[in-house]
Amino acid sequence: MLSISSAPAKAILVGEHAVVHGQPAIAVPLSQLRACVDARNSARPLTVSSSHAVSASFRWCKGESDSTDPLNLAIDLTARFFAVNALHGELMIRSEIPVASGLGSGAAVSAALARGVAALLNRGIPDDDLSSIVYEVEKLHHGTPSGIDNTVIVYERPLYFVKDRSVDFIAITRPLTLVVADTGMPAPTGAVVADVRDRLKRQPSQTRDLFSRIGALARRARISIEAGDHGRLGQLMTQNHELLQALDVSCAILDRLVQAALNGGAFGAKLSGGGRGGSMIALVSPESEASVSDALRRAGAQRVIVSAVSGGITTS
Repeated sequence: MLSISSAPAKAILVGEHAVVHGQPAIAVPLSQLRACVDARNSARPLTVSSSHAVSASFRWCKGESDSTDPLNLAIDLTARFFAVNALHGELMIRSEIPVASGLGSGAAVSAALARGVAALLNRGIPDDDLSSIVYEVEKLHHGTPSGIDNTVIVYERPLYFVKDRSVDFIAITRPLTLVVADTGMPAPTGAVVADVRDRLKRQPSQTRDLFSRIGALARRARISIEAGDHGRLGQLMTQNHELLQALDVSCAILDRLVQAALNGGAFGAKLSGGGRGGSMIALVSPESEASVSDALRRAGAQRVIVSAVSGGITTS
């Protein structure tokens, strides 16, 4: 019997990097882009493979798997949650989310994989517990994650996030249209997060001021979202990009794409995720969607995706 589990990509509207250091951030799921896991029951010991990476194929065995590998760790933690010593069947990973793009590929694959394990056991896994599992795997990807990626991806709802506080979902009164552009250049999120942490040690006053200003933008952005004020939200997103430039986490192609989106008629634009590669996002009106998308392609975007964010989930 085949069952399919999945999890979405995500985008951070406001607040990356500062969120690691206690400031608020806003993230939304991109449900058009998904990581999927096909689970098939069989009597054989569990095997895991990927449709886009033959080298990812492996056989899982409790106590014998590589705990430094994110896929193995996701399975280990899920098996431990269900208190099982053996797993049987096949799991095939399929993902539409660009790897190392700042769109949460690692967290989405981990969430889908854990759900696939649960499906093989004919069990369900509560979102709270799944989010905790994915967070542990995120530590392998990013070192000191804030927890925002696993939370927005597992719950698949727009989120106002503050580290170590309870989940706080956002009511979106007027749908947002986002244009996401992939630079095609991998984003070294773990290394960038470490660089920002090092900057905080070297320049504590200046860096904390940047964090504080980013946090203030996130608080104002929530008000704009709940009021349906896209023009103001776009301005705040662009200001956020400027502060991320000051943190030295942007790069030439991200800056070029942001400017192209603004020239194309976007309300606002910014990098999304760790930076120095990966993706950027632009907030647009339905009328400007095509012109902004065209401008991004002309400016060098490797892939352009349009997604609408509404009440609790995103739609393509």
